Amino acid sequence: MSDQLRPRASLRTAVVWEVLKDALDRQVKATGKDALDVLDTGGGTGNFAVPAARLGHRVTVVDPSPNALFALERRAAEAGVADRVRGVQGDILGLFDVVERDGFDAVLCHGVLEYVDEPAEGVRNAVEALRPSGALSLLAAGLGGAVLARALAGHFTEARQALTDPAGRWGEGDPVPRRFTAEQLSDLVSTAGLEIAAVHGVRVFADLVPGALVDTEPGAMEALLKLEAAVAEQPAFHSVATQLHVLGEKRR
Repeated sequence: MSDQLRPRASLRTAVVWEVLKDALDRQVKATGKDALDVLDTGGGTGNFAVPAARLGHRVTVVDPSPNALFALERRAAEAGVADRVRGVQGDILGLFDVVERDGFDAVLCHGVLEYVDEPAEGVRNAVEALRPSGALSLLAAGLGGAVLARALAGHFTEARQALTDPAGRWGEGDPVPRRFTAEQLSDLVSTAGLEIAAVHGVRVFADLVPGALVDTEPGAMEALLKLEAAVAEQPAFHSVATQLHVLGEKRR
């Protein structure tokens, strides 16, 4: 079974994968190419790279972890797409030490900006890697989701701390170095020269619903996936999403 169809993986990736797949399909039609050149920065073990390669695209994954790249290589081989997936050790701030500028039809930047010292520079590099009319898929941790989660867990002081902290952190024990609002991510993308094509809230409810309910209640997983898809584009829910997804398109 493919990654995006596994139940647990679906809750994490379904909304983003559908948006990304549609964007890649549009790129294929716009460019007239049978296969696109896709760059996945921080792509790790290939959660998105391998499914993209299954569609026939050539994917370069840049990640700082040798272990992740080794797992990517094994995963791509098991999926029969080893010839279309290339792993390179590096990071987004030093991106052009390992890949060329203007070399890709689409760039994925998922779960990266939370961990870099200069998010704006990271987005600029991702945009500079795009060819004319290319697309950027940006996924990052959402501030509101963390505030809501801490409050629902009874950690009210931590929830307020996350709300007022410049980086959106709830305390010293917070494992996420930085969180964003939808407006902040959109500003980063537009400032770097892209048109905002879409903004989505990801995992609006998935992290709040008891796992036992989803795993044991007949039809609950499918119903939750449909609910997540239904609210993803609703701006009112962006402020409470665990993650935020912005799709940007390069101006011609």
